[in-house]
Amino acid sequence: MTSLYGVFQAWTDAMTPLRGAAQTIVKMQESMGAFGKMPMVRNYFAMLDVTGNAQVTHARPAFDITSVEVGNRIVSVREEIALALPFGNLLHFAKDDVDTPQPKMLVVAPLSGHFATLLRDTVQVLLRDHDVYITDWANARDVPLSAGKFGLDDYIDYTIRFMEEIGPRQHVLAVCQPCVTTLAAVAIMAADKNPAQPATMTLMGGPVDTRISPTVVNDLATANPIEWFREKLISVVPARFAGAGRKVYPGFLQLTAFMAMNKDRHTSQHRKLYHLLVEGKVEQAAVIQDFYHEYFAVLDMDADFYLETIESVFQETLLARGLLEHRGKLVDPGKIKRTALLTVEGERDDICAVGQTAAAHDLCSGLRPHLKRHHLQPGVGHYGLFAGQKWEHQVYPQIRNLVLAMN
Repeated sequence: MTSLYGVFQAWTDAMTPLRGAAQTIVKMQESMGAFGKMPMVRNYFAMLDVTGNAQVTHARPAFDITSVEVGNRIVSVREEIALALPFGNLLHFAKDDVDTPQPKMLVVAPLSGHFATLLRDTVQVLLRDHDVYITDWANARDVPLSAGKFGLDDYIDYTIRFMEEIGPRQHVLAVCQPCVTTLAAVAIMAADKNPAQPATMTLMGGPVDTRISPTVVNDLATANPIEWFREKLISVVPARFAGAGRKVYPGFLQLTAFMAMNKDRHTSQHRKLYHLLVEGKVEQAAVIQDFYHEYFAVLDMDADFYLETIESVFQETLLARGLLEHRGKLVDPGKIKRTALLTVEGERDDICAVGQTAAAHDLCSGLRPHLKRHHLQPGVGHYGLFAGQKWEHQVYPQIRNLVLAMN
């Protein structure tokens, strides 16, 4: 078993005092008056600022959603844990001052190396018209071994349990990776005639069938046998953490892979950040800093979940081929009869290509045509599906309209 995690943690510990010192020195610039504004001094402090904040953390950022506009009023929002489980909580964004009850919406966040807070913009927009819940997945390194393992079946179980907690006639929206497990969960609920099966299911940019137009991500997942992933990428949580001894796929490895895929863009952004700081454009620099504060916050995945996802979703495409099993029983999306389906894809998505999510329509053969919709969003990549202007003004209305039609 590789000691890569131990090496990473030792390096992080060694660099922490240096980054702390850099951040402390940067704070001194404001007290230096005219001297602190001299070109060479600005360059020095900008370098320290970029260096001091370029660090990987395992600290979950805050959602920081305290209010939202509902109708023509600003309504306060507070976070509540509706259900606490070892590997993740059902988080509720509660609103007290809403005159008319809003449709309940569960957002199923990816478990792929980042915290659910990466969907902050998604939640913020949904909150205008919906009573929103989200799957707030735990960092596996913080989950004691006594809690057991967490695999693909467990992820599906959690999704079902969360929907049951919310109750009948709720709606579910999955972003990216959990499109497969959410589709499986709804299929299982339909087969069991579970009263909590959702009224609508929105799948956004997910790898339902990765045989269609494979991307670089898909190619990386199929380039090596599953034994290679087990031997090369799985590590053990160091003794200092609550999950000591747990086998995980470390979040810093997933981040490294993401960064490598878009190396030029990330290099360009950090260069831009440096120049903005030199020029004293603090507000513009803060936008980039806030993004990377979120992006560099990573979580570890239980080894079972990671390996089973690679094998079942990307290498063997079991759900797409009608071969996925849950607790020994075949999963059949054809059993879904009353949950309306919306699939959303981005024209420029280089993570889940056009067609991979839409494949869900063929799998949901039991749904009548008027319960199926597809939206292809022009001009956006993967993240543009659930964040930014086009998400808010072009993608979101598709979801809102479906919910209104089926509520």
